[in-house]
Amino acid sequence: MPLAAKANGQKSVGKAQSGQMTQDERRVLAFYHFTPIDDPEQHRCDLQQLGERLDLRGTILLAAEGVNGTVVGSVEALKQLQAVLTQVYAATSIKWSDLEPGNPGFHRFKVRVKPEIVSFGVDQLDMRQTGEHVGVQRWNELLDDPDVVVIDTRNQYEIDIGTFDNALTPQTASFREFPEWVAANLDPEKQPKVAMFCTGGIRCEKASSFLLAQGVREVYQLNGGILQYLEDVEPDASRWHGECFVFDQRVSVTPELKQGHYRQCYACRHPLSAEEYASPEFEHGVSCPYCIDATSEERREQFRERQRQVKLAVDQGREHIGYNHRKRRTAEKNN
Repeated sequence: MPLAAKANGQKSVGKAQSGQMTQDERRVLAFYHFTPIDDPEQHRCDLQQLGERLDLRGTILLAAEGVNGTVVGSVEALKQLQAVLTQVYAATSIKWSDLEPGNPGFHRFKVRVKPEIVSFGVDQLDMRQTGEHVGVQRWNELLDDPDVVVIDTRNQYEIDIGTFDNALTPQTASFREFPEWVAANLDPEKQPKVAMFCTGGIRCEKASSFLLAQGVREVYQLNGGILQYLEDVEPDASRWHGECFVFDQRVSVTPELKQGHYRQCYACRHPLSAEEYASPEFEHGVSCPYCIDATSEERREQFRERQRQVKLAVDQGREHIGYNHRKRRTAEKNN
């Protein structure tokens, strides 16, 4: 049965109805679930049609191992999508959040089929065997336990703007580098207890399964990731420092889960503070203090041409969908 048909029990909010909806009425829905999908391509077609009918924007990834996505839409549209995610995929890791007024979140809607719903590069992981999910109180206890190795599984550009007390930072540029870091830095005999965290939980599912397969005896993961922790923890009990990077146009959120204070370099994706944004090394869409020395002048000129095309589209009243949006890797996310 087409997925769109499974939402028919609810009132439709197709484009004709949502066209008068303001951006301020839109919210964000982030989700993932590891579950076998026999025909990802058919699911891709069905979800693409459903998303277009509901006037959603964002990215959904499908693979034989499951589904992962972050989308923006009206509350009613997102409720219809959530109903499908629950009914078809038995998804339980679903997170709602807000957008700042005027922030579209994403510029288009796309469903893609990938080898993995979060790129890790390790075959044949048993996703039925993952770490123990823990909430706020237990997590804070683990942070204080000298026998527990706490690992931030995110990339360094995310970690640079916020993390937990006592967390090891693998300094990876990609989650696919994590297994190599583990091989070089963790000894299951000497470090039998590991606690890990990420933005929304999905990376820890794979990382914890991998560590268990490597022989680590006790593996814990922060349930729902940083975003759930910030939602649940009392401010005076929080062990989080800084802001949390997110894979959409908000760039970051504060500990109160409000719009953060960082912007993003479209050339390298690194979040930038106001001071870094004002640096002479920053050129919109071309370079920033983190990437200017790693980019050739030829490459920067290509970026400048892209920015000229973006400005031309804006001046003509068109929406430019280009390199800078594709490079956000929105669905790696959230997670």
